[in-house]
Amino acid sequence: MEATKRQASEEILSSSPHELQPPPADAPHSEPTSRGQEPTHVSRGEEGDGVDRISSLPDAVLGEIISLLPTKDAVRTQSLASRWRHLWLSAPLNLDHTSLPADEQVQVRIISRILAAHPGPARRFSVPPFLAHCRLATVNAWLQCPALEVVDGEVPYHFLWDELPPLPASTFRFSATLRVATFCKFDLTGMAEKLQFPQLRQLGLERVDISYTALNSIIAGCPVLEYLLIDMGICFSPPIRINSPSLRSIAMSSVNLIIEDAPSLQRLLNLNPYNALRVSVISAPKLETLGCLGEYKLVFGTTVIQNLRADCFTTVASTVASSVKILGISINNLSLDTVIDLMRCFPCLEKLYIQSYGAKDKNLWRRKHRNLTRCLDIRLKTIVLKNYRGMMSQVNFATFFVSNARMLEFMRFEVGIGNVNKMFIAEQHRKLQLEKRASRNAQFCFTSGCRHAAQLSHVKHVSDLSITDPFECRC
Repeated sequence: MEATKRQASEEILSSSPHELQPPPADAPHSEPTSRGQEPTHVSRGEEGDGVDRISSLPDAVLGEIISLLPTKDAVRTQSLASRWRHLWLSAPLNLDHTSLPADEQVQVRIISRILAAHPGPARRFSVPPFLAHCRLATVNAWLQCPALEVVDGEVPYHFLWDELPPLPASTFRFSATLRVATFCKFDLTGMAEKLQFPQLRQLGLERVDISYTALNSIIAGCPVLEYLLIDMGICFSPPIRINSPSLRSIAMSSVNLIIEDAPSLQRLLNLNPYNALRVSVISAPKLETLGCLGEYKLVFGTTVIQNLRADCFTTVASTVASSVKILGISINNLSLDTVIDLMRCFPCLEKLYIQSYGAKDKNLWRRKHRNLTRCLDIRLKTIVLKNYRGMMSQVNFATFFVSNARMLEFMRFEVGIGNVNKMFIAEQHRKLQLEKRASRNAQFCFTSGCRHAAQLSHVKHVSDLSITDPFECRC
C-alpha cells in the first residue's frame, strides 16, 4: 500500500506540468542520512553559518509548514532531500485549485493523482467553479476518496464552491468535522435539516437561494460558529435573528438582521454600503468594530441611525453604543455635523475611517460649534480620509480634528493616484495649520490611493473576518 502511494506521488512530480516539477538538480539542499545526524552544510552566504536548520525540525513542525504551503509547492518539497520525501504524505493535505494550472484537463489529472497519493487527513479541499459545474460526477467521486475519509478532529476541512447545481449528497458526509465552509450560488432551500455542522467555525453564504426559515435553521445548527458572512442578492423580510454565544464577527450585504443576544460579537460589517438594509442590535456588549455605515438603518437599543448617506441622522433616545472603538462610514456628502452626531452616539471611538464622494456642506465650525469644542471629549487616535482632494470643505472638516482631537496619534489623507507631490503636501500643511495641532504627538500622512481605493472594508471571504481592523489597508 505504501509503495503504491509513493509511486503515485512520484508520478505527480514526474508527469505534471512544469508548475509541479521539482527544482533543478543543482539547487543547494541538505540531505542528512538519518534523524540523528547533523544536517550537511550548504554554501555559505555573507550572513549566517550556512547550516540547514529547517530540516532538523521535528516531523510534526515540518508537516505543519508543508500543509500551509500552496499545493504545488507542498508537493515539490518531496524533491528537496531524502529527509523530506515522506513529509508531504504525512502532513495534512492542503489541496487548493488556485495554485494549479488553469487548464481543465490538467487540473482534473493533478487533483485525481493527489487524492490517490495522499492518505489524508485533509486541511483544505478547494475545487474550481467550472469543474464543479461540468464534471459533477468527478467532483462527487473526489469527495468519496480515502484521503478525505481519514478525519482528524483538529484539522479543518475547507470547501469552496461556486456556480454549482444542488450539492452532491457526498458533501454531507463531512458535517461532523467541517470547520470552514463557503457556499456560493446554491439553491439551499429544503436542505436546512442536512446542513448541521457541530464543529463549524467559519460559514460563508454568498448569493445562495434560501428561505428565511432555512437560514435561521442553518445558523442554529452551528453551535460553535465564530465567523459568519451573509452576502445575499435580495433582502430578507422578516429579518434574520442572531442568538449565538460564540459568534465573534458578522459580515452582511442585503440582509435585515436582528442581533438579539451575541455576548462574544466583536465585529459587525456591512459589505455593501450602497444597499439599503436594517440592522438592530439589542445585546452585543463586546462590539468594538462597526461599518461600513451607509444608506441603511442601524438601531442600537433605542438609538436609531437612519439613512446616513442621506445625512438624516436621528437619535431618538440617549442609549449609546459605548463599546464601539472602530467605525467606518461611506457617505456621498462629507458632513461634519453628521460625523459629530456619530461621535455622540459612539463616545469611545478610537479609529474613524471616512469614505466620501463629495462635499455639499462648507463644514464651517469655528463659530457654529464654538461651545461644542469646549465640552466634546474626542477620543479619536486614528482618522483616515479617503478620496481627499484638498477642497476647502474637506480642509475645514479636517481642521476640526487637527485643532480639537487632543488624543490624535495618526491622520491619513488618501489622495487620488498621481496627485500627491511635494507642492500639494506643503500647501495642505499650511491650510490645515498642522503646526497648531491639538495633539503635539500627532503624525499626518498624505498617500496615493491603493488598488483598494474604492473599498472601505477589505473583507472578501469569511476567513477575513478574523482581522481585528478590517478597514486598515494591508497593501
